[in-house]
Amino acid sequence: MPADTNPAGDIFGGWLMSQMDLAAGNMAGRVSQGRGATVAVEAMQFLRPVKVGDEVTLYATLKKVGSTSMPIHVDVWARARFAHAGHKVTDADFVFVALDEQGNPRQIPET
Repeated sequence: MPADTNPAGDIFGGWLMSQMDLAAGNMAGRVSQGRGATVAVEAMQFLRPVKVGDEVTLYATLKKVGSTSMPIHVDVWARARFAHAGHKVTDADFVFVALDEQGNPRQIPET
C-alpha cells in the first residue's frame, strides 16, 4: 500500500522483511508445534524493488531441524498486478528457536 513506500513508490525493505519473518515464523510454528522466536536473519539481499500494486509471493523452505533451532530460507517473488511473469526480489535465511511457555529454548518434537 502507498503508506508502505518511499517517495519513489518502492515498498520499504522493512515491510518486506516483516512479511518474510511472518512466513518463516509460520513454518517454524508448524515444525516445532508451538511458540518460537527469530534469533537471526542472515544473508538478506534486495535484488529488485517492489512497487505499489505488485503481488508478492513468499516461499519458505526448512533447511534443517536442530534440537531447538530451525534455519529457514525465504525467497520472495513479485509480479506486476496484470503481468504473467514475476521476478525474484529478495531472499534471506532466518533462524528460529522453539520456546517454552517461559520463553526458554525447548526441544523440537520428533515427527
